[in-house]
Amino acid sequence: MWERKTGQQVDGVLSVDPVALSYILQATGPVKLDEPDGNVIGTAGLPTELTSENLVQTLLSDVYSHIEQPDLQDAYFASVAERVFESLADGRSEPATLITGITRGTNEGRVLVWSGTAREQAILANYPVSGSVGGPSVAPAEFGAYFNDGTGAKMDYYVKRTVQLIKECPRDGYEQITLRVTSINTAPADAATSLPTYVTGAGNFGVPPGSVQTNIVAYGPVQAQVETAKLDGQKTEFAPYFHSNRPVGILAIRLAPGESRTVDFTFGKIVQHTEPNVVVTPTVQDVKDVTLPTETVPCG
Repeated sequence: MWERKTGQQVDGVLSVDPVALSYILQATGPVKLDEPDGNVIGTAGLPTELTSENLVQTLLSDVYSHIEQPDLQDAYFASVAERVFESLADGRSEPATLITGITRGTNEGRVLVWSGTAREQAILANYPVSGSVGGPSVAPAEFGAYFNDGTGAKMDYYVKRTVQLIKECPRDGYEQITLRVTSINTAPADAATSLPTYVTGAGNFGVPPGSVQTNIVAYGPVQAQVETAKLDGQKTEFAPYFHSNRPVGILAIRLAPGESRTVDFTFGKIVQHTEPNVVVTPTVQDVKDVTLPTETVPCG
């Protein structure tokens, strides 16, 4: 994440996740991390050269496994950002590949921009790059599946997910759609002891080491209602909210290593009759592997 400052005030933020950064490295080629960065890298056993192939695992997993001091982690991340942007500034990137990579990252929600200047932000709000949950950049029948870590650690790297919309039979003249999220913890069975405590959280926030807790945040279209939630097919309580006139349901799940769970949020009173789509929090998975095709339940 890069910030634009005026004095001590932050008036702009550009957020690029490591997967989008790997797309950029496809255009710039490998990035070498030289001294003084090598002092941190060498002692930690991290690569001294980052490529589009090893960058994601390095930044989202290996850094936390090899370096437990947050200040040294920050130093490593800062050095990576500096070297990547140096390579861009030096003109070493292949323009067509760079544009393709940034476009892909933006389409997947991995590149976001916010401006503290009202005029600039008003323009950004018209485009998906703003990350807005309401306004002109949001499709009429848009759903959202967002994932917020509740482990207090770095275990989310091991969670694999699928998200699917299921068109149920209309009720009382309104559309009715279920948003289904299936999650599995792919961490090794002995994660509690084989992974560093900085990665597992050591149970400091009430989650057993090796397990992952995630707050699943589901958004429906404007004016709709989030009516029910199910966990592994059983109706369960959830926290309902509204955000920018959109219904929101929140449910926390916990996964032990190898465990899988499915959450269904059913939205009703949907007035939009356009084809629904779903936006998800981008993770280490390819977004096209996470979002499954919409399923339609036969009526009658």
